[in-house]
Amino acid sequence: MKIALAQIEIYAGQPARNAEKILNFIERAKNQQAEVVIFPANAVSGGLIGDTLQKESFLRDCEFFEQKIIEASNKITVIFGSRDTVFVARRRKSIMTKKFFRELDYQVEIASTPFRIGAEKIQNEKFSAQAQELNRPIIYVNAVGIQNRGKTIYTFDGCSTVYNSRGEIVHGLEPYEENLSVIDIDEVNNLPALELADYEEVDAIYSALHYGIEKFLNQINVGKVVIGISGGIDSAVAAALYTRVLGAENIYLVNMPSVFNSATTRGLSETLAKNLGCHYAVIPIQESVDFTVNQLSDTPFVRFGKTSNLKISNFVKENIQARDRSSRILAAVAASVGGVFTCNANKAETTVGYATLYGDEAGFFCALADLWKFQIYNLARYLNEVIYESEVIPKGIIDIVPSAELSSAQNVDEGKGDPLKYPYHDYLFRAFMEGGKTPEDILKWYVEETLEDEIGCKRGLVRKYFSTPKDFIADLERWWKLFTGMAVAKRIQSPPILAVSSRAYGADYAESQYTPYFTQAYENLKKTL
Repeated sequence: MKIALAQIEIYAGQPARNAEKILNFIERAKNQQAEVVIFPANAVSGGLIGDTLQKESFLRDCEFFEQKIIEASNKITVIFGSRDTVFVARRRKSIMTKKFFRELDYQVEIASTPFRIGAEKIQNEKFSAQAQELNRPIIYVNAVGIQNRGKTIYTFDGCSTVYNSRGEIVHGLEPYEENLSVIDIDEVNNLPALELADYEEVDAIYSALHYGIEKFLNQINVGKVVIGISGGIDSAVAAALYTRVLGAENIYLVNMPSVFNSATTRGLSETLAKNLGCHYAVIPIQESVDFTVNQLSDTPFVRFGKTSNLKISNFVKENIQARDRSSRILAAVAASVGGVFTCNANKAETTVGYATLYGDEAGFFCALADLWKFQIYNLARYLNEVIYESEVIPKGIIDIVPSAELSSAQNVDEGKGDPLKYPYHDYLFRAFMEGGKTPEDILKWYVEETLEDEIGCKRGLVRKYFSTPKDFIADLERWWKLFTGMAVAKRIQSPPILAVSSRAYGADYAESQYTPYFTQAYENLKKTL
């Protein structure tokens, strides 16, 4: 018996568009003499549609198009999903189920599951064991495309797979591609097992990012992108990614130096732009920053006849620089070319709010905000070695100390950079965010001298960065207070994030704004130190 796997792109909340595609694939399956055609879950309604699923008019349309599909099952069995329900249509009639569909000789698993780092391996292990236990083949069909939960954008990679009754993978569809593939279920157990390529995390991340950026730009009808480049790693990776998606002719790179930006980073920015072949401009900000500072300092505030003047601290001056770059220059350049500008924050910065509201946290989309800094570096090397096959991201950008260059305290030529020690803080923050750990867990591991092994960072870093327990506790509390305090407010106002991990900010991570809290066990342990 021939069975067709229909790995299609699903458009969330667009039942008419989805149904048209499904009906087309049904006809294609019939033309290939398939007796059964299998579509992903929620193929009609879309899966991530929020409260739309509660609207009577939308449900009415879904039911109308579901019936159209059922009527097309006159010479073929059609298995598809809609509204979190599985439909099995035969001879223009259907049954509905909330679970998998099992025939005498095989089992069908339909899904609409987004890409997550490492998820494919877990899926293969699960269905392989299940096929062996049931002693029957399993056909897994997943969707491609992008869907979102408001602030969190998900890519759907497909990777539809057929497992024989021994749990071996004997057939698979390419990720991120629509496809109709026909197999003979009676021959599945006679097919040779496929040799799976070694899993490379950075390869999977790049594929998800490229696909997600491309689909999101198409979805919002944007063809030109403006990126502020600093000579640092995050903006360089963003530039290389967007250039690969849209082409260099549609990318505008802008370097916006102040007196604190070194000749080193200015030169690296220019080299990056030349290597990529993008439009490039240098727009200095010092004059406008000085104007803003002087204007604020010289303008009196009046209350009850008494006047006072603002004192602009160095910290405020740093924020003025960041806002001048994004809210004034990048926004204006983007509007002038008919495009948008990016937010280049990584996950470590997003975790503790190491960004300026309406400054470098602004932008239409944050493609890198679900990647830790070490993953950004891995991606930079991958872009050079595999994607471009040349050093488009200069080695100097990869080697230089990460720095916002907002003050003399962040002079990269003197080896001074951000307050974040990424080789350690990446893993500490990951324990907070993805691992659900609290200062109580971290301090306990610190006392037991197992912290580095528990969070996964390199051994020796804790002793290198913190000479005393007091220093360690001060650092721990500083970042915990930001993570559960001001950073929450910043994340609420941040751009949409492209999810690649098992837990991305936004829909994956439910959080509330409240005063940072330390448990009693933490406070008691702290006293002993």
